[in-house]
Amino acid sequence: MAHDSEHEKPRPGPPLLDGSTLFFVLLALAAGLAVLIVRGPEAFQSALGDGLGLLILILPIVVAAVLVGAYVQAMVPREAMERWLGGRSGLRGLLLATAAGSLTPGGPFAAFPLVLALYRSGAAIPVCVSYLTSWSVLGINRALVWELPLLGAEFTLTRLLVSLPLPVIAGLLTWALMGRLRERPA
Repeated sequence: MAHDSEHEKPRPGPPLLDGSTLFFVLLALAAGLAVLIVRGPEAFQSALGDGLGLLILILPIVVAAVLVGAYVQAMVPREAMERWLGGRSGLRGLLLATAAGSLTPGGPFAAFPLVLALYRSGAAIPVCVSYLTSWSVLGINRALVWELPLLGAEFTLTRLLVSLPLPVIAGLLTWALMGRLRERPA
């Protein structure tokens, strides 16, 4: 399994303006210009208002998740994070990530800042993959609020049971893939 250095500095975050950010800014400008030209100023203003309304709705979630992630980084010593969720954590780390991911409420605006904080604090990539896989397929909150009332107990329990091993499998496959990539000559 992967080996994390015990004295490694926190992993850097992405730059403020990277290629994907620039791409989406340009895409938003082009889409706005297209709406303005094709549909007119009224449609442009309506779309802009809808977009800003959505931003106002999700901004508190994003801010809260980013703050929780920063607090996790500040509170949990890197050595503890590496011991429990790092490259040597093995199956224990994958199971902990699976449990945490299944219990994390909210959408991607909450989950991705949290997994970024875990990664920057020393969690191994396979553990982060297990966390995100669990969040997406085992989310208890979504199952209780949406799936159970709409699809019923039999469907929900069956889906959760057959999906239960998927986060661990994803983490193990990630470890295997990363090991193979590291073994390849440059």
